[in-house]
Amino acid sequence: MSNSSSISHFLLLPLADTRQLQLLHFCLFLGISLAALLGNGLIISAVACGHHLHTPMFFFLLNLALTDLGSICTTVPKAMHNSLWDTRHISYTGCAAQLFFFSFFMTEDLVLLTIMSYDRYVSICKPLHYGTLLGSRACAHMAAAAWASGFIYSLMHTANTFSLPLCHGNAVGQFFCEIPQILKLSCSKSYLRELGLIAISAFLGLSSFVFIVFLLCADLQGCAEDPL
Repeated sequence: MSNSSSISHFLLLPLADTRQLQLLHFCLFLGISLAALLGNGLIISAVACGHHLHTPMFFFLLNLALTDLGSICTTVPKAMHNSLWDTRHISYTGCAAQLFFFSFFMTEDLVLLTIMSYDRYVSICKPLHYGTLLGSRACAHMAAAAWASGFIYSLMHTANTFSLPLCHGNAVGQFFCEIPQILKLSCSKSYLRELGLIAISAFLGLSSFVFIVFLLCADLQGCAEDPL
């Protein structure tokens, strides 16, 4: 039996048992990282340097590119390191940081996609009000709200998850640290509190999806009837 105070590191799930497959996984991860860096880097550079792209849609697209880069940089480098050097270790602090930033960027992604769907709805269905509803100040406030909500969400989950006593070893059944795998190591019924937070998060995610579908239906049906 062990607890969280005695755990100094976690063991991540190995993606392969043979050295050849480990090197293959390293090359695959390297290709994914370079492709993501190139694609998102081009988007960021184009939006930042092209004055004609300084519009709400491309402003949110720039933020989305930043979150995509962040989410990949949170998980892939450690997986590459482990595959290259044939190790499974990640420090306790590193695991907590990985969980925090992964949750942060995923939440940011969801909120930004919801905001972008609203942006498209306004531009298509209410073009005369577009400048008022999505001015530069409104866009800045929406982006700030997205980043803030991601920070609060991830901080809440990370603090709650790593406050639980861990007594089922330190082997994580995933190649990166995530909440469900850490909860499996808990020996306290307090994990039900975290499951409740996950249920609330799932509800909010579903609500966001329903909102996007609603806006899509409004784009397809309502715009012809109400062009303003």
